[in-house]
Amino acid sequence: MAKKARPEHHEEHADESWLLPYSDLMTLLLALFIVLYAMSSANVSKFEAMAEAFDSVFNGGKSIMDHTSATDESKTQDGSKSEETQSVEQMVQQAKDSKKDTADETLAKLKKKEQEDLTKLKKQLDSYIASNGLSNQLETNLNQSQLQITISDKALFASGEATVKPTSRTLGASIANILKNFPGYNIQVIGHTDNVPIFNNNFKSNWDLSSGRANNFLQVLLQNKNLDPQRFTAIAAGEYQPIASNATASGRAQNRRVEVSIIRNYQDSTNTISTSNATSP
Repeated sequence: MAKKARPEHHEEHADESWLLPYSDLMTLLLALFIVLYAMSSANVSKFEAMAEAFDSVFNGGKSIMDHTSATDESKTQDGSKSEETQSVEQMVQQAKDSKKDTADETLAKLKKKEQEDLTKLKKQLDSYIASNGLSNQLETNLNQSQLQITISDKALFASGEATVKPTSRTLGASIANILKNFPGYNIQVIGHTDNVPIFNNNFKSNWDLSSGRANNFLQVLLQNKNLDPQRFTAIAAGEYQPIASNATASGRAQNRRVEVSIIRNYQDSTNTISTSNATSP
């Protein structure tokens, strides 16, 4: 009787099918870390380039952000700025220039509007002066700093007095009525005298006389409630700002005056504008 053949014994092996997804997972993780590292390095480089660009444009040199590890990477081997740094710097400079251009354009428009307003105001004052036959007593002058109304003392005061004459209050009221249509300007009322000493019961010096005249005419203007008192100032100049020689009677007459100065808000010292409607008396 033949013997049954025994089946050959085969060594059992562990299931290794898990290695394939494991290797795929490891590959994906490696790729992920490489991408994250690359992104991190790019951001640092861009940050450093931008920091250097801002520092260069706005400060013109090194700042607290200047340290070897940061700035060296944003430069080429020959020490020049990298293309990335130059690109960011150009963008920053363009933004800065654009902002400056916008500010300059706005300022130019404001100056133009102010010039138009003051020119219109001057024309209204000149028209009033001409229609009332006051050319020998009042004049206007528009220059780079102000619109100035010069009023002879005889148009407002008796000799050696600071009280505005009753007949002259109409003049002050008319000027105030014109000024009310042009708000937003600071206005100075300045009293001037000649150099002849004064000493009486009311005034001890030309300082006192010029102060009284400026203050009293200011009060006449402010009778118009449409004017803002906060924008008005009374100033005493005494005899120390003459516009003519005190050696002659006509010169002293020119020096005795009250000036109403409407001060520009936007002054340009490089552009002088000067016009007047009449010569001094």
